[in-house]
Amino acid sequence: MPAFAFTRQPDALAWFGTGRGGPVLASEQARVSQALTSRTPGPWLWVSPDGMEPAPAGDIPPMRGLRLHAQSGAQRLAGQVRCGLPLPLPTEAIAVIVLQHVLDAGDPQPLLQECARVLEPGGRLWLFVLNPWSPYRLRWRSTGLAARALSQWHLQLAAAGLTTAEHVLHYGPVWRGVPDAPGHGPAPLRAARLLVAEKRVAGMIPPAPVARAWRAAPAA
Repeated sequence: MPAFAFTRQPDALAWFGTGRGGPVLASEQARVSQALTSRTPGPWLWVSPDGMEPAPAGDIPPMRGLRLHAQSGAQRLAGQVRCGLPLPLPTEAIAVIVLQHVLDAGDPQPLLQECARVLEPGGRLWLFVLNPWSPYRLRWRSTGLAARALSQWHLQLAAAGLTTAEHVLHYGPVWRGVPDAPGHGPAPLRAARLLVAEKRVAGMIPPAPVARAWRAAPAA
């Protein structure tokens, strides 16, 4: 009887563990550290590609957050816990979420919807994604990764009920000899982008004030 042949679809996120994808993650670590501590002492969630082990720079309180790795387009998560979706977290319990390129493979909506659910009102999502206009895209070509335009990400975040900030930052390797000063360097052509979104909840409408009319006292 022939041996059973098991075929498994290659994990697109595994590219970030290679010599080409690793520098992209390394360029983002200082910003990841800043994001996780931006709402201290609020709890945080950090999800990155599987195999990305180095800790970010800065002092991250370990007991205040949940660190997970994504596999198979963020459908399987491992790390401090092993789970799928929905996330094993209470609703509106997380102050900060960092998704580091885990939405660059597969359908982003299931995980985005879960992030919107577990974020507290006013909580922020820091989303690192690939830049489709970067020449660095030649290095992830044919890996299964999907780099989306900013307009597409705005639609995806809005569909999940999140509001995005207009300012976008860029990360990734820089060409040698080219200055990287704001407004003068190759920032828009770098490999990765950072989008920040917020969960905004409309406040309750206060009751209308009671109209009071004064009546003149009857004549004696």
